[in-house]
Amino acid sequence: MDVPNDLFDLTGRVAVITGGAGHLGRAMAGAFADHGATVALVDSAADALESAAGALPRGQSAMYVCNLQHDEARSTLAERIKADLGRADVLVNNAAFVGDSQLTGWVVPFAQQTIDTWRQAIEVNLTAPFHLSQLFHPMLAASGHGSIINISSIYGLLGPDMSLYDGTSMGNPAAYAASKGGLIQLTRWLATTLAPGVRVNCITPGGVERGQPEAFSQRYVARTPLKRMARENDFTGAATFLASDASAYMTGQNLIIDGGWSAW
Repeated sequence: MDVPNDLFDLTGRVAVITGGAGHLGRAMAGAFADHGATVALVDSAADALESAAGALPRGQSAMYVCNLQHDEARSTLAERIKADLGRADVLVNNAAFVGDSQLTGWVVPFAQQTIDTWRQAIEVNLTAPFHLSQLFHPMLAASGHGSIINISSIYGLLGPDMSLYDGTSMGNPAAYAASKGGLIQLTRWLATTLAPGVRVNCITPGGVERGQPEAFSQRYVARTPLKRMARENDFTGAATFLASDASAYMTGQNLIIDGGWSAW
């Protein structure tokens, strides 16, 4: 049987990527644009968003400053994209609340983790994907190629080994893990509920090299079968696959791209 050579073609489609100004968002945007898509980049950082959009081919990008912590901002986002672009074929729920060591009640022992940071993480990492999936569903269903791609984490699957962080300012808050685990289950729920009009799948990345302390990186690599941390382009093939007709008979699945970390 002949296999069509255009299964990955996204020409004429609009892909909405939250967290579009971030490392992974930019990488996915570039891959989608290379396959012909118009990419709507969504982020709260205006300057970074402008830079990310400027890296895409002229006429294949649109940018939307949006704070996904707020219901009204999410609703307005969907309305603006419909008015500006007329459609949405792919929704990538990539934006994530990751915090940092300076955030009060975040990278601290369990007893000191705060309800406020818990709520912020759940709002961005889980509530926003739920709400955006609701808001964009009519456009995705009308597309004929509707696809939702959720971006989770290996810590949505596995408990953390806190010894990885010894001697660093890094940590692994409960809210991050819980929100990412919830996103994997939301993927399954949406997949069966929105079928057959919209497919819903998930990508679960392992640790990505971003200049972490050497002690952490060495420990992480030592426990990874492929003996390195991930790079952004390790995920673009999977994202393009899930956005395109190459995955037309696939929904409710979680692609774990972690260099074998979870295989032990």
